[in-house]
Amino acid sequence: MQQPGYPFSAIVGQEQLRLSLILCAVHPGIGGVLVRGEKGTAKSTVVRALAALLPAVDDEGVTRPARLVELPVGATEDRVVGSLDLEKVLRDGERAFQPGLLAAAHRGVLYVDEVNLLHDHLVDVLLDAAAMGRVHIERDGVSHSHLAQFVLVGTMNPEEGELRPQLLDRFGLAVEVTASRDVDTRMNVVRRRLNYERNPEEFAAEFADSDAEIARKIVHAREALADVVLDDTELRRIAALCAAFDVDGMRADLVVARTATAHAAWRGADAVAESDVRVAAELALPHRRRRDPFDEPGIDESALDDAMRDAAEQAESSAESDPGPDDDGGGDGGGDDGGGDDGGGEPQPDPGPQTGTSSTDEPDAPEKQASERDAATPGEKFRARSIEVPGVGEGAPGRRSRARSPQGRVVRSTTEPGKGLHLVGTLFAAAESQVARGRQSGRFVLQPSDLRGAVREGREGNLIVFVVDASGSMAARDRLSAVTGAVLSLLRDAYQRRDKVAVITVRGRDAELVLPPTSSVDVAATRLRRMKTGGRSPLAQGFVTARDVVLREKVRDPLRRALVVAMTDGRATGGPDPVGRARTAASRIAGDHIGSVVVDCESGMVRLGLAAEFARHLQGGYVRLADLSAERVAAVVRAAA
Repeated sequence: MQQPGYPFSAIVGQEQLRLSLILCAVHPGIGGVLVRGEKGTAKSTVVRALAALLPAVDDEGVTRPARLVELPVGATEDRVVGSLDLEKVLRDGERAFQPGLLAAAHRGVLYVDEVNLLHDHLVDVLLDAAAMGRVHIERDGVSHSHLAQFVLVGTMNPEEGELRPQLLDRFGLAVEVTASRDVDTRMNVVRRRLNYERNPEEFAAEFADSDAEIARKIVHAREALADVVLDDTELRRIAALCAAFDVDGMRADLVVARTATAHAAWRGADAVAESDVRVAAELALPHRRRRDPFDEPGIDESALDDAMRDAAEQAESSAESDPGPDDDGGGDGGGDDGGGDDGGGEPQPDPGPQTGTSSTDEPDAPEKQASERDAATPGEKFRARSIEVPGVGEGAPGRRSRARSPQGRVVRSTTEPGKGLHLVGTLFAAAESQVARGRQSGRFVLQPSDLRGAVREGREGNLIVFVVDASGSMAARDRLSAVTGAVLSLLRDAYQRRDKVAVITVRGRDAELVLPPTSSVDVAATRLRRMKTGGRSPLAQGFVTARDVVLREKVRDPLRRALVVAMTDGRATGGPDPVGRARTAASRIAGDHIGSVVVDCESGMVRLGLAAEFARHLQGGYVRLADLSAERVAAVVRAAA
């Protein structure tokens, strides 16, 4: 007998997560849920429990439970969308389609754990299917289309890397989950889990009635969904909210409208009310405000209160100036939503986080006064594009450089061994010889010479190691501001291209690895903004530390190519022969064939040219800070690699 799963109603806390899953079950057109949170917060448990509550499915005259289909991170595109039916090809010589995981998830739940680690082109396929409710396949000589209406749920730990903003926007709802810090709540979680492990059947029976009631309400809400009224007052409120938070495109408006309608159906109302719109905004808008990896996630409650009040005023004024049908919009009074009338909020929602730290120090203060200053507010940022390591690597999946990848797209077949089987190429190679081989009784005759391998090509992510000179000679406010702005621009590019990044700061007597290699570049940006400046410039230690970081990472991930980006004026100081030691350390980086770029931050009428000399020892690229532009950086990085 199969062990019963953990009951949905037995889960302690995580109310917002449970509600978002229920609303997507009521209205799959919402587009799924992205669950962001730290490990050990019952993300997977909640998703699996939801599948048991979905109504049964009629499948070709047979009633079966709704399926929970799990998509592993290492899945190939063939397994996800489907492929040629090998059995029919070999038995009947017929080209037929064999459905994949998307077809299996129809009218159920498709669950992708660690969706941020899934190859980007597979995420695109999933989100397209979730949005359209249908999959179209044109491949391997097969043209096929089938329904794929499912509740898409993706979970991720932000510390392991973010999704691109374009993919974030495609998820209908997003929820941040954290473990409760309340002692009683944590005790309750542990007690229930232990009781379940001790006797799963008895524990499931205890919550069977509660789960059955939730399942009944989901069915009733689905049936009532088409009759829920979304009047112009609430529609204007939704449009005003999305405009106030300055979200891109119209997808947010549609998702908020669908979510508000589903919430009204879930609570048994026949019309959308202001409270439904607020709930929908809390679930649908926070992740759409993250245009930049360094924007703080979420929406401030006071900002949402202000936006709701402004939207209510617009809805009221529109109703007064353009009287239409007498429709009360589900009891909306047009005033405050009860979320608190704290008058201390800003009149408009904050479009993004505050960056940098202010300082009262004079910009040209002497070095001895700059020994413990905060970093300057980052200067103007730019869009870095076309930054690519030449050639074809074999590193981890990403979006920067060309790479041979077992999860990439098939670009051709080959007779080379060790490339995996290219099924279609193999069958086509053998098909030409079937008559000559005396094929009989429908048996397909294969020979070793028919075998073809699959050459796949995708994109890889690289390791970008930033060496940031934060010494006294760099502490001029305008100079360091420009440096941090440039680093943030490159960090943004690294985020979009799925790179790993490391940040090393050089000041005082040593170099500090303030951020070990990580895919979470928003953490890198936070550490950079907290950087202290001033003191001497031990550049030799910076280069030594960068080389050590790259070599250690090669042990963990030998296929990931690295690039060292040094931001310095080249004025190495501190210790005996600081310049000579720095040259030696730079030469060792070049000797290990590590790509590099030196950004010369020297300014003023008199230039010593020390940074350019270090670039020669590194045998990498060189660019002056004043000339730092997207095109210039791209050219330098390509040349350096």
